[in-house]
Amino acid sequence: MLYYWVLLLLLSMTAVQLAEVAEISPGSCTFENSTCAYTSAFPFLQWTVNTEGHYISVDSSNGLRGQKAVLISPDLHFAEWSCIRLVYQIAGSETTPSPSSLNVFVRPEGESFDYLLWSAEEHSDSWLISSIDLKNTTKRFKVILEGVLGTNAMSSIAIFEVKMSTGYCIECDFEGNHLCGYMNSWNPNVNWFVGGGNVKNSRSILPRDHTLNNELGHYMYADSVYVKHFQEVAQLVSPLIITPISGCLSFYYQLQRESSNIFVVHTRDLHGSYDEIWKMGAVRQGEWNLAEVDLNAPVPLEVIFEVAFNGIQAGYVALDDISFSPVSCSGQQGMFFDAREAGCDFEEGMCQFHQDDVNGSGWSRVKVKPNAYEMGDHTTGLGYFMIANKRFTGQPGYFGHLYGPSLPGNIQYCFRFFYNLYGFYKTTDSLAVYIFEENHVMQEKIWSAHETPKGVWMKAEISIHKPMPFKVAFVSWCKSFWDCGSAALDDISVSIGNCQISDRIPPLPGKCTFEKNDCGFQQEWQRRGIWHRIQGRTPTYNTGPNGDHTSGVGYYMYIEATNMVFGQRARLISRELRAVVGKQCLTFYYHMYGAGTGLLNVYLIKESDINKDTLLWTRKGEQSITWLKAQIEYENEQQHKIVFEAVRGISIRSDIAIDDIMFQNGPCYDSSDPLQSSGYSDNFNDIEF
Repeated sequence: MLYYWVLLLLLSMTAVQLAEVAEISPGSCTFENSTCAYTSAFPFLQWTVNTEGHYISVDSSNGLRGQKAVLISPDLHFAEWSCIRLVYQIAGSETTPSPSSLNVFVRPEGESFDYLLWSAEEHSDSWLISSIDLKNTTKRFKVILEGVLGTNAMSSIAIFEVKMSTGYCIECDFEGNHLCGYMNSWNPNVNWFVGGGNVKNSRSILPRDHTLNNELGHYMYADSVYVKHFQEVAQLVSPLIITPISGCLSFYYQLQRESSNIFVVHTRDLHGSYDEIWKMGAVRQGEWNLAEVDLNAPVPLEVIFEVAFNGIQAGYVALDDISFSPVSCSGQQGMFFDAREAGCDFEEGMCQFHQDDVNGSGWSRVKVKPNAYEMGDHTTGLGYFMIANKRFTGQPGYFGHLYGPSLPGNIQYCFRFFYNLYGFYKTTDSLAVYIFEENHVMQEKIWSAHETPKGVWMKAEISIHKPMPFKVAFVSWCKSFWDCGSAALDDISVSIGNCQISDRIPPLPGKCTFEKNDCGFQQEWQRRGIWHRIQGRTPTYNTGPNGDHTSGVGYYMYIEATNMVFGQRARLISRELRAVVGKQCLTFYYHMYGAGTGLLNVYLIKESDINKDTLLWTRKGEQSITWLKAQIEYENEQQHKIVFEAVRGISIRSDIAIDDIMFQNGPCYDSSDPLQSSGYSDNFNDIEF
């Protein structure tokens, strides 16, 4: 999409608009002569103020490739919903393997981590605009602007303006200098233009706008004067709504002449799926009409105002005063359907899942006793999960049905779950997922298992969108006497939106799955004693995991005992964690399987005493064949680091692995660590129903 004509127009308006602003709002800066109240963070690069162009920038001209510049705002406090609007540019090679990026974080008062709000790597030859919603909060906070230079010698990042204001980013009266980040989707013949005011070369097709009710006020309009084809489309695209909102979207519109012109409002998600939420009906021509429509945006969405003219000289459509309220248009408080309630980890029961008696009981909620050499559950390693066919092995043709709760139709869902198959000669189709109507009439199969690694919980994702209410059913099938095993199921979760969209949502701070990198953890150098990032099973037989905890096929960190000697240590050290008053919770998963397994220790190192390690948690010897969950609650009001230390055991079968590390402020809500012993168990391969 070509947005540059709008940006050039907006920049020409900047001087006039700034002259009209008596006071810059907190957190805002136009970088006229300084960085305002923003300060550069040591020891990173310094942002340079360009007083001729009125912007700040950082570049790699002095060989500073791959480094970052960090700018920190003063303490801010917006009790109301607010919006950050950023005008920026990223320049350099588009083909470099490590491109430059610009990131915006928020740092809430009293928390250890910065929350990533927005990130961009888009290369551009001109200024771009982005809008970021900030929820209302009682906490004070800082905004962090981080520019990371790429590896290209000509990399540069520039920021023209940061503007913070109360209200939702989607709201706009088109009086501001950047049109609130709304963009025209370019069409050679029909487009949205700025109308009214003193905009150079603008055709003022209306005598008055709606906001100011005079000829100086601004609005947006699409005119059919250059239309060449029937129903050519003009699209005005809102800023991307990243923070979930639900409520009433309202706007004023006006049209002239042809009533058969089509004016609609769509939403468009990051997957490119459109959903029409409003269409123009009866209208009073020649005056401003109010439109109201309920808008639910649980996932990142754009709102698109689209006009299709029915022919040449078919008049115009004008738009003004877009606003949003968290209360629905009918007066009810805007609420989402809580899809989380449709999931289950089976720790406290079966939640809303059930099975009928038509084909027998089929599925059972079970728990593996401590240290049993059969895969424990996925949630904690020692909790509950669902298993099918365990009591029916050898019954060919047997089906077990596990039904989920009823879900409303016409919503995009993402289903995620973990499964584990064993005892089957071939695992293909031994577990499948079907869509069922309310009367239990099967509609279609939407997923089935393929050949999967044994001894590992595998993650599955399914995107579902159905027009009518439906249920999801997990079906396990015993194919024959010779090919019948057990199917295990755990940690079912449901969320709104396409599964692929989640890859574009900023990750939680303090969480590391090792899928992309080592998350900033550093090694304490020792000869041969290091942590390795690996995918799949470890090289040595009868030790280590067969796959990671995150997805079954991802990455994790482990020590390779073959390369170490008895008692040798490998230490993995976190980055610096900020001082926070109150309790902190560290959660992670560990895997200690092998006859010669040594120790896994977790230490805390305070900034005031970097040579002293405080032991927080330890495990010794073989623990389980499965991943186990650990939670550590601690308090420390100083800057500190966390160290994961693995000590090699008496034999090469002593690999130790960790995965899915999570740091959180506040106490651990599930602080129980059920496994206190080590070594073998008398209840070998026992399952508790």
